[in-house]
Amino acid sequence: MKQTILLIEDNQQNRYLATFLLEKGGFNVVSACNGPDGLVLAGRLRPDLILLDIQLPHMDGYSVAQALRQNPLLTSVPIVAVTSYAMVGDRERAMAAGCTGYIEKPIDPDTFKDEVEKHLRSFKAPGEQSL
Repeated sequence: MKQTILLIEDNQQNRYLATFLLEKGGFNVVSACNGPDGLVLAGRLRPDLILLDIQLPHMDGYSVAQALRQNPLLTSVPIVAVTSYAMVGDRERAMAAGCTGYIEKPIDPDTFKDEVEKHLRSFKAPGEQSL
């Protein structure tokens, strides 16, 4: 069965490119254009991974990540910030908000799917033990 990725991204071109690359790579992609819609979809779908833009309308990605981490059904879901915020401290701020990974924009079409797969494999939910 295909793994499902929730993409929370407001930019149509970015959504199109990420969806195209991931679907070509064998993933099922569901998208939301803003944080509140993303929160609803995440709770309903319980995706295998969430790709989260930080610059979103209505609710920034940091707030979305914090809200996602408050949902006990989503503690085992990796959240990867996909953002153009690439200054010193931006990665740490995303991780402090609840993200488990970070991919800088613009994404590289040649490596994006592999980066996403790496985040799927490497995330352990709080309390999970290594094998």
